Amino acid sequence: MSTQAPNEARVIPLRPQAVPPASGGARPQQRPAAAPPAPAPREPLWRDLVGDALRRERLAQERTLKDVAEAARISMPYLSELERGRKEASSEVLAAAARALGLGLGDLITLAQDELARYGRSQVGQVGRVGQARRSGTAPTARYDGLCLAA
Repeated sequence: MSTQAPNEARVIPLRPQAVPPASGGARPQQRPAAAPPAPAPREPLWRDLVGDALRRERLAQERTLKDVAEAARISMPYLSELERGRKEASSEVLAAAARALGLGLGDLITLAQDELARYGRSQVGQVGRVGQARRSGTAPTARYDGLCLAA
């Protein structure tokens, strides 16, 4: 006969429960639970890469936000938000900020692309979607070092 009441739901725990010390019973052998896989690192956003390039160049020239913002004819808070990757700037604003730093728009884009390429190289061989695709043979075989922007 069953020891369960007929209307009682049977609950099967997802994780093994620890045996209380007062039970005195022998603890059954338990396999250690496998650690969940670490999440893949987040790929950087374009606005973060461009903002980092703007800030690095400005600091390398030892210029203030106010100085560069005035030269670019944009507000200082807006330039700060661009550098921190909080705002997505138009090409006109990026060109103005680049000119204020003595760069062309292409130079700024190249600096951001170089950072993106460094990120891509640092991810090679790490466990993640790229690493799994390479191991399974489904990764593309061609390597592209160019930059492509699509609107």
